[in-house]
Amino acid sequence: MSSKEHVVARYEFKGLHFEILVKPDLALRFREGDKRISIDDFLVSDFIYKDVRKGLKASPEDLKKVFGTEDIRVIAAEIVKNGELQLTTEQRRALLEAKRRQIINYIAKSAVDPRTKTPIPPQRIEKAMEEAKVSIDLYKGVEEQATRIVKEISKYLPIKISKALITIKVPSEISKRVQGEIRKLGDVKNQQWLSDGSLLVELEIPAGLQNEVIDKVNSLCRGAAEISIKVI
Repeated sequence: MSSKEHVVARYEFKGLHFEILVKPDLALRFREGDKRISIDDFLVSDFIYKDVRKGLKASPEDLKKVFGTEDIRVIAAEIVKNGELQLTTEQRRALLEAKRRQIINYIAKSAVDPRTKTPIPPQRIEKAMEEAKVSIDLYKGVEEQATRIVKEISKYLPIKISKALITIKVPSEISKRVQGEIRKLGDVKNQQWLSDGSLLVELEIPAGLQNEVIDKVNSLCRGAAEISIKVI
């Protein structure tokens, strides 16, 4: 969906109506807590309305009464976080499908088959979601819904959200050159320079990313690194 398609975000309080024009995809990302999205990214006009269609603006008195301020950006944030987006059927369908893909990808990166400790392909996760007839909430975040959905599809697919500890030993001849890139691949839990100049790094990663991280390490080190993994 193009972010140029504007919709109304509406908030009601004790019979008072407040509306703003927003870009729906960016407004949803802001609502979910995406720190990369600012109010100016999703806000289309610098007005708070009581009826956008009629062009009727909310009074300063009502704004102060309900929000405690007349600051447009403070109020816009409140409306998006706690109000409702007035979406067309097509817009809702497109945004729900995008949210579904995000959830599938998140689960694929975060979960493993508890029997084998290996990642699960997105296609298998998607099939299990269809079998379980899981519902997607447009207004709830990906991580929050993923936890619920994993429980629901576990009846159809052995699955568990896990972390993995990956230990990487890089030989001395390349250790200094690749140190920075290795550290970017996960949450560094431990790092040691050994007496022979080699580097030992322990990273914590989402368990579903283990194959991807191994491939990146092998590419960086041209297959020279020693790698071990433990799913926790």
